[in-house]
Amino acid sequence: MSIESAAPVEGSSSASGQDTSTPAAPETAPTTVSGTAAKLFAVLRVVTGFIFLWAAIDKTFGLHYSTASEKAWIEGNSPTKGFLGSIDQGPFASLFNNMAGVTVVDILFMLGMFAVGVAVIAGVAMKISAISGSIIMAMMWLAEWPLAQTTGAGEPTGSTNPLIDYHVIYALVLFALVAVSAGKTWGLGQIWEKLPVVKDQKWMH
Repeated sequence: MSIESAAPVEGSSSASGQDTSTPAAPETAPTTVSGTAAKLFAVLRVVTGFIFLWAAIDKTFGLHYSTASEKAWIEGNSPTKGFLGSIDQGPFASLFNNMAGVTVVDILFMLGMFAVGVAVIAGVAMKISAISGSIIMAMMWLAEWPLAQTTGAGEPTGSTNPLIDYHVIYALVLFALVAVSAGKTWGLGQIWEKLPVVKDQKWMH
């Protein structure tokens, strides 16, 4: 009898009756943190979400921070017209100027900021929030175009870094929160993931 025929076949039992099959590799568990680190990420999650939520609230009601009451959205003003209409540097300036004050753009921007803020604070739909929030930040980065040193009028733009600014940092923070499952500490992440409509849809976690 040849060696080949005598060798146990993968998945079969050996002569001693013991299973010699190769054990299946365990599924990779999602990255999580615990203890003090988990609490710090939870705090980071809440304050990051509040940045998005506050921007939406201030522009809606005009709380005299970045938005005066007479320029509030509820007063019939556009929350994007002032910012996008003033863009005069970068290759996309005209594109954003044309978007300024468009009703659909206003609604998408405000709902996006509000939804991302609420979801991140609550710790639910973190993946969707990270993607949505990053798209908003990317659009704002392109609008401000920090690579420019001067505006169209020749004035300094005030850009302190040609590539990395707070928009990039916020986007990276959102994805970092997803990576460490930050929504499960001091948040509703665990409850959210057990909902029937969510539990089998990993992209909704």
